[in-house]
Amino acid sequence: MKNSKFVFDKFTKLLEQGLVSSRDLKNEIVNILKSKRDEIVFKMKLASKDELDVLSKRVEILEKKLEKKQIKVKKSKRVKKS
Repeated sequence: MKNSKFVFDKFTKLLEQGLVSSRDLKNEIVNILKSKRDEIVFKMKLASKDELDVLSKRVEILEKKLEKKQIKVKKSKRVKKS
């Protein structure tokens, strides 16, 4: 009987603390998962959104330059027949 009372007391304390600490536990799990995600991204050497935006703008500029040069090349190749 004495041992069962001890177990019930410990169990009730865990439940009382569990209501408060469940939020802390949730936050801790979310933080752990975020850090693991960041580690995986770092290991895979993925680019961030900002880096992708900068790179896409650079690609757009280069594509425009290529289009202008292709138009010039096409115009210069035309020869009038006499």
